[in-house]
Amino acid sequence: MGAPAGIDWEWATRTGGALTGHQRRQLAAELARAVPALLAGQAKRAIGRRGSGRLEFAGLRIPDSALARAAELEARESLSIHMLEHSYRTYFFGRVLADIDNARYDDELVYVACLLHDLQLEHPTPGRCFAVAGGERAAEFAVRVGAAPERAEAIGAAIAAHITPGVAEDLSDPGGFVSAGASVDVIGARIGELDAAWVDELLARHPRHDAKRHLIAAFRAEAAAVPQGRSKLLVSAGFNQMIRFAPFAE
Repeated sequence: MGAPAGIDWEWATRTGGALTGHQRRQLAAELARAVPALLAGQAKRAIGRRGSGRLEFAGLRIPDSALARAAELEARESLSIHMLEHSYRTYFFGRVLADIDNARYDDELVYVACLLHDLQLEHPTPGRCFAVAGGERAAEFAVRVGAAPERAEAIGAAIAAHITPGVAEDLSDPGGFVSAGASVDVIGARIGELDAAWVDELLARHPRHDAKRHLIAAFRAEAAAVPQGRSKLLVSAGFNQMIRFAPFAE
């Protein structure tokens, strides 16, 4: 299955992320299909069944190109501490899940996209989805610091796609990588596949800083600003309740 066809970068930049009635029904079906898997995974975790997915932080190499370093600086200067640490966790969760799925990915591209995927979440633009506005801003930034236009567009497209229900099924797709990593951190999706001690280590390195409260407030404001967007669809389907009950102590 996965994200419906046509909800892509061209659509995002053309419409600002406004869904048609048909698209809303398609995405609602994706959400309905995803919820049982989320609940089953959290039930397994609740009874102590956990996976072994992890990364060894000692000696771990992360992208260190000029683009990657510039993106990290941009994230540190532009994001609140809540969104900054969430962005780092998104990348590390994504890497572990990609390894579990044997997915091949462009490490520099997904690193930059993860760091910048929430540039606009705490700054709603009326009528324009935060993921679209953030993707456009990230693409412009990437070109400004020397990335090729097609690479900058790929970063923007990944960010614009990351809140589309269904996209997280394919972690070889940059948007799917960002979505899967963020979904672990935001609602606890697939957390049962990860080593519990490793998750604790990641949270010690990149603390949550009361992330749930900030995410709920941000999505509530975004849904109000873009009533035809994907965030509104998610919030209407109980997304903020999923955030509230995600398996993280805060």
